[in-house]
Parts: sequence; structure tokens; C-alpha cells
Amino acid sequence: MTATNYEINRQCPPQSFGHLLPQVTPVPIFARIKSNLTGKVYTFLLLLLLLAAGISCSAQDACYSRLDQDTLTIGNQFIERKFIWNKGNVITHSLSDKKGRKVWLNKLKSPDFYIQAGTETQNGQYEVLVKKDNTIHISSQETIISFSIGALDVKRVYRINAQSASIAGETYLKGQLSGISGGQQANAADQKNIEFADDMKVNSSATVLDQLKLDGYHWQVKAVEFFDVTDWNNNLVLENKFIPYRKKGYRGNLLFAHNQEKEAGFFFLKEAPASSVQLAYGGQDFTTEFGHFAVNGLGLSAKDIRADEWRKAYTVVLGVYSGKEFNQLQALRGYQKTIRKNESQRDEMVMMNTWGDRSQDAKVKEKFSLLELEAAAKLGITHFQIDDGWQQGKSPNSALAKGSFKNIWDNPNYWKPDTAKYPTGLGPVVKRGKALGIEICLWFNPSIQQDYADWEKDASAMVELYRMYGIRTFKIDGLSIPNKQSEINLTKMFNRALSETENQAVFNLDATAGRRGGYHLFTEYGNIFLENRYTDWQNYYPYWTLRNLWQLSKYVPPEKLQIEFLNKWRNTDKYGQDPFAPSDYTFEYLFAITMAAQPLAWFEGTGLPKEALQLGELIAKYKKVQHDFHQGTILPIGDEPSGKSWTGFQSLLKDRGYLMVFRENNSDATGILETWLPEKVKIQLKPLLGRGKAMIQTTGRKGALKVVLPAINDFVMYSYTILK
Repeated sequence: MTATNYEINRQCPPQSFGHLLPQVTPVPIFARIKSNLTGKVYTFLLLLLLLAAGISCSAQDACYSRLDQDTLTIGNQFIERKFIWNKGNVITHSLSDKKGRKVWLNKLKSPDFYIQAGTETQNGQYEVLVKKDNTIHISSQETIISFSIGALDVKRVYRINAQSASIAGETYLKGQLSGISGGQQANAADQKNIEFADDMKVNSSATVLDQLKLDGYHWQVKAVEFFDVTDWNNNLVLENKFIPYRKKGYRGNLLFAHNQEKEAGFFFLKEAPASSVQLAYGGQDFTTEFGHFAVNGLGLSAKDIRADEWRKAYTVVLGVYSGKEFNQLQALRGYQKTIRKNESQRDEMVMMNTWGDRSQDAKVKEKFSLLELEAAAKLGITHFQIDDGWQQGKSPNSALAKGSFKNIWDNPNYWKPDTAKYPTGLGPVVKRGKALGIEICLWFNPSIQQDYADWEKDASAMVELYRMYGIRTFKIDGLSIPNKQSEINLTKMFNRALSETENQAVFNLDATAGRRGGYHLFTEYGNIFLENRYTDWQNYYPYWTLRNLWQLSKYVPPEKLQIEFLNKWRNTDKYGQDPFAPSDYTFEYLFAITMAAQPLAWFEGTGLPKEALQLGELIAKYKKVQHDFHQGTILPIGDEPSGKSWTGFQSLLKDRGYLMVFRENNSDATGILETWLPEKVKIQLKPLLGRGKAMIQTTGRKGALKVVLPAINDFVMYSYTILK
């Protein structure tokens, strides 16, 4: 056998765990080997394979996985998780933060994964694959464990890469299962009091995706819940901080657990839609009881499980850190940045989409598109996206003829350019775009009927547009994911489009309405179109937009979000004397709000006044630093935006980085902002964009820096270097 896309990755028996543990040796000539052997027989055969390959056991590699007798060990230079094999239904023995030299011992004697399917575990198998690096993903190692419980087959895949202190756990089910418990918690007021010791031991039959029970009572925990459906929601992040006590459930995609005694901890990330729209939701994502932490909610019901097809539950990522809040956020972001490579020429963009001026599809045609391109070029726009209306089919949002998203493929030409609007197709627009250095992008709404049963046709339509015109960026709108089959078919659609465009496809995933992927599902496919905001309806306020980005940036990479800025000269009469009206800000300030993300010009370029085109100077300067700025870990600094705050963002790149500072309508011309810099270090600050003076400062408490901006509603972007 010879390796193609996968390589086997094994190691000799362990010596000792912890920071001195030797790393894995890859054996590239073996493509795929399954084994349920343990102990000396397994080790002997493995050594023969290694010797036959001519590779020493002492050779070093980034990740490792090995099964030695009853112990499974998975790790890299940052993290290690040891399991008791337990016939494949593994039980965590220990979790190690190797850089922080912390080892957590698991006190549970039951398996990490729990589902009511039977008692006897059978047919345990072990396999290790290495997925090679490509233009989307960095290389990773997968440890695949499969076993059976009664009539149910279970496959657990532990995925790890060399760059982050985390291990992602995927769960697949196949076979038969009578039911899955959602695990609704009883009301504490209905329970007995503390004198009834036995009754205080609450038992729950909730399905558990992953769990740990660690020593200590001094845990500080934070569950973070997210909200999309931004046409209805304008408060997108909810933090719930608590000390775990008796058993209780919490909602959210993130759980941070910090041990006060060790000044260290871990996080669970549930890669699922927002709690309010998850599939088969039982009312909670996490349960805690003193030092016992569990992840609940598979995203699968019993009827979703098939006898002949693996069905995937929601993925759970476990990461470790030592230190304080910055270290836990850095550990989380370290994982998130490995989900999809941020390629400068493919993923960075300053996009213009004309829908924000509310013409809908009334103006969309070749002449209009060509005029828009000329205006976009003066602004320095990199991507021009033609929204709904370019295609022959008519959507329900059409201003010209009310169409439908139902049975799209009854019209085989639905996703071909409208011949009345684009007589010779999109060729002339694409050609002019190339001449101006602007990439043409399109809006697309997958065919929703029968749980996206026509996903292959949808993928083919996008691939055809890529092959004919080179169009690779699509705004994916109108999604509704009410069940598992819809999620499966959409995943197939995305993967097919990626495969047939050589991973060049980029999807702007609309998060404004419906049951969609939220901030933690489908994130490997592109970025998130966050919100529709319009001056027409007076629901665009610059500080609202800044606040949403600021709050999300703590837990979601902001460079994965598209953030809008609008034509501030439209509908000024509708705001009256409102002190926070868009017209009270400079156009440069409105753009600056979006710079930590992917800027979205949500307007018609041809509708701008001449003075607006001066923004092109700022955009030109921004594009020179955009990619480097986004390569860092971008986190919020200062106070939460309120319209009257000193606020901003920091991008951290080892001993250097960037600071974005905003003085909102605040009476003080000097702002003191807490940053993520260490205390009492000397910082050199060089202004790049906006208005600010070069300076050298020593950071104060919590990394505080002083910034002077003489005018209200102004900003500055600094590059900084830590001086040694």
C-alpha cells in the first residue's frame, strides 16, 4: 500500500506523560491500518512496521497518538489527553497542559461519552490517520475509535493539529436507538433540602458528548451564549458567570472553567448553531456540578440515526491554558484560526453590495453593474457583489415580480444570468472588473425543498459560474436548517463546490434570519454576513454596529465577520436631531468601525456624493495592512461601545501588533484604555490610519495606555512594538 491523502501516524510505547513525553513518528508508506490489538502483540507488530519503513522511534513529529495495552494517549507540544481504553468507549485518565506544566486527573470512572443504548461495549477498534495540508486546512491527525453498545455503533474521532492547545472530538452514530434523552433539568425549588444527603446526588440520563470531573471546589466558570437571526436580535452575546455548585444546566456554545488554585483551566467549544436554533435541543448545552463539567445535546434525535449511514453529532473542542482570561481567549483563538486558512488573495476583501440602499433588484442589470464598478474602483473596493436579481429566477424579495424559493429546479435556468438584464451574460461585467482589479461575486439561495435534496444541482450551478466566469464568492442566503438531513445536504453542497473549484470557493454565510449555522458551524467555508441594517428604517446606528463587533470579537475571530458601513447621506431627515445619527460621523469613521472585520460597503456606489469618494485614500492605506492586522489575535479593548465610550480592538502578533482606538461622543479628549498588553512594558506606537501622534509609553495596570484624540467620533490605528 502507498499513502495518498492519508498517512498512518503511530508511536512506540510511552515512557512517561507530561511535558517530557516524546512525540509521534509518522510512517508515510502505510496508508491506512486498523487495529484492535493491544499490549505486547500490538507493540511488536508496530515496531516491525517502523523498522521496515526505516524510521526510528526517536524521530520527532508535531502530533502523536498511541494505544499501549489499556492506555490511549493523544497530544502535541501543548496538550495531552490520556484515556483508559475501556474496549473503545474511552474514559479520560488525565488532561495535561504541557506548556503550563499542569496535569488534571479525571475522577470519573464512567466513559466520556454517554448515551442510553446498552451496557456492554464491544468491537473496539483503533485507527490513526493524518490529513495533509491543503489550501483550506492545515495538516491534522485523526485518532479514530469505533465500538458498539447494544445495537448502536459509535465512532469517535479525535482531531488535533500542531498549532493549538486543543483536541476536537467528533461523534458519529449508526445502527438502532430507541430514544435520546434531552436531559431537561428539574427545578431546584422542587428538590429536597440539603439534609437529605442521598437525594442531593442528582442523577441525569442526559446524553453526554464529553465530560471531565476534576479536583477542587474553587472553579470560576463562564458560559457564553450567542444569538444570530440579526434581523430580530441586536444583542448577540450573553455571558453567564458562576461558581458551579449543585447540578445545573447552562446554555451556550462556550464554557470556560478556571481553577482559582492553579490559575489554569480549560474550555469546551460546542461547534453547533446558537442554542436557540440547535437541532434536537434539550434546553442546555452544559451541565456543571462542583468540578464535574459535561457537554450535552447531540444535535441528533433517535429518528435521525440510520442503520447503514454514519450520522454526525455536534463537535466538541477541548482546550487547555494556564494563566488568566487572556490566556484562555488566546487558547480558544489558537484553535479557531486553524479551522480555515486565511489566504490573503482569497479571503481578505473590501466588498460592496448594493442591496443596502433598498433598490432590491430594481436597478440590477449590465449598465448599472458597470457604473457601480467605476464607483467601486474610486473607493478602492476589492469585491463587487451583485445581490438578488442577477439570475433568471425571481425570488420572493424581488421588487419586479414576486417569485418563490420553492421548487427552484422546476426552472433549469433559474441560476443563469437574466438575459434581459445581461444580454451576453456576466462576461462584460467580469471583464471590466478584472481591468479595475475588482472581483465579481454573486448572491445565491440554495433550493430548500425536501431538505435540500437538490444540493448537487445547487453546487453544480455555482461551479458552472466559477468555470465560466471565475466567480468564486457567493453570498449564501435563505437557509433553513430544521433537521439533520438539511444540515447533511448543505454540508455536501459546500464540500462539492469547494472540491470542484480547487478550494477557491468562498461563502458569505448570511446570519440574519432563519435556522442557520450561527458563529460556530460551517466556519470552514468562508465568513459570516452578520446583519442587515438600513437608514431607511432607522435601524443603522454606527455604535450599534461597533458594539456587536466588539462583543463578538472576544469569542469569534472578527476577521471572519462581514461588517457593514452605509451611505450616511441617505435618509438624514428620518433621524431628526438624533445625536447618534449616521450623518454625525465622518465616512472614514464609519469605515474604520469595520476594519477589524471584513468591511462591507452596504450601498450603491453611484448614489454617493462626490465627497464620499475621498474614502478611497483611507481604504488604500488599510488594504496594505489588512492581512497582517487580521493574522493577529484580535480582541476588544477599552469600554463597551455605547456611543459615548473610549473603545477599540487590539491585534496581537507576538511582540508586536496593532491597536484600533475609537473616541465616541465622549467629552474627554484623553482616553485610558485597558489592553491585553502586559503591565509595565515599554511600547512604541506608530500611527498608521486616522489621527494620532507617535509616542512611546509604559503600560499601566491591566496594560492600560493613554490615547489622545482631540475630536469626538474619531479614531486612530496604531502599529505597536514592545521595546526590550
